[in-house]
Amino acid sequence: MDNFMNLNIFAKSQNEAFARSVVAAFCASLNPTIDEINDIKTAVSEAVTNCIVHAYDHNDEGLISITAKLIGNVVHIAIADEGVGIEDIEKARQPFFTTRSDDEDRSGLGFTVMETFMDTLEVKPNGEKGLVVTMSKAINSDK
Repeated sequence: MDNFMNLNIFAKSQNEAFARSVVAAFCASLNPTIDEINDIKTAVSEAVTNCIVHAYDHNDEGLISITAKLIGNVVHIAIADEGVGIEDIEKARQPFFTTRSDDEDRSGLGFTVMETFMDTLEVKPNGEKGLVVTMSKAINSDK
């Protein structure tokens, strides 16, 4: 492992932009392209927003833990919560699936978006409560 960071934030909507900026800044040492950094920021944003909206249902006191590791030219990111979890993770990974059917502004949990922008995506239960979303992306792999 070349570098490591850990960030714990409350599940407040204003922390979503902070989280994605911190992870983007952490990746800067790999000299990513603008597209690569935007991909990472989008995926982190989706995962953190899931924690806020779905895992904690806007309970500002819920805790989101974000870890990132740099190994060679690959960033590995894990975003974990201790919220309500998801009963059927495979179903939840389908496009447009949402736990918030009463909210017409939502277009799903965003796992498809995360998967599109990252090289790998894994969604697992976080012990007895919550989820861990683990994703990775190779930086400058085509240069």
